[in-house]
Amino acid sequence: MKILTVADEENKWLWDYFDRDRVKEIDLILSCGDLDPDYLQFLVTMVNCPLLYVRGNHDAVYDRRPPLGCVDVDGTVYNYRGLRILGLGGSMRYREGKDMYTESEMKRRIRRLQGKLTLTNGFDILLTHAPASGYGDLEDLPHRGFCCFNELIERWHPKYMLHGHVHKNYGTGFQRELTHAAGTKIVNCCDAHILEIGENEYPARGKTGSALYDLYISLTGNA
Repeated sequence: MKILTVADEENKWLWDYFDRDRVKEIDLILSCGDLDPDYLQFLVTMVNCPLLYVRGNHDAVYDRRPPLGCVDVDGTVYNYRGLRILGLGGSMRYREGKDMYTESEMKRRIRRLQGKLTLTNGFDILLTHAPASGYGDLEDLPHRGFCCFNELIERWHPKYMLHGHVHKNYGTGFQRELTHAAGTKIVNCCDAHILEIGENEYPARGKTGSALYDLYISLTGNA
């Protein structure tokens, strides 16, 4: 499966100078937040494949003008062709406003998902806006990563974590990919990046190991 990931900065080669040949093999688009809703609407239309997103800390505009044709997966597990994607948007709270959380608040968000994660027998991709603490984050509060993301990864061992929030131009030794101590590959999706996931990296349809969830997927025809 070939996935286009985007975050934080609108890519001119995908918008101003769009070339269909660059994206003709893309199966899915994942947005890690802080992007113009018109950009996401353009991508879902022109690339002509599903686009799933979480909100960043600068996406209050989505309240008035959500990206049409796109699916908000923040706070849930979305199944796409057997690929289980857990969305957790927002950044560390550094002022009043939406889509920002203290460490305790994000931890509570994760705790409320435990029943669903047990049902789905985990997830394959953790889709976030902020990074995990110690993995591509910065020391200042606005760009500090969440410790509870590390706990989530260590508990469920997803194949990938995709995030944004830390831009290339921050001058801090930007790293596109890191590997978590638990084995999860962490990708900073700032701007745009193409991720290829092999069929052996996630369960086949109906083979998650959760009989109830597999039955649900088969009965609903989900993705």
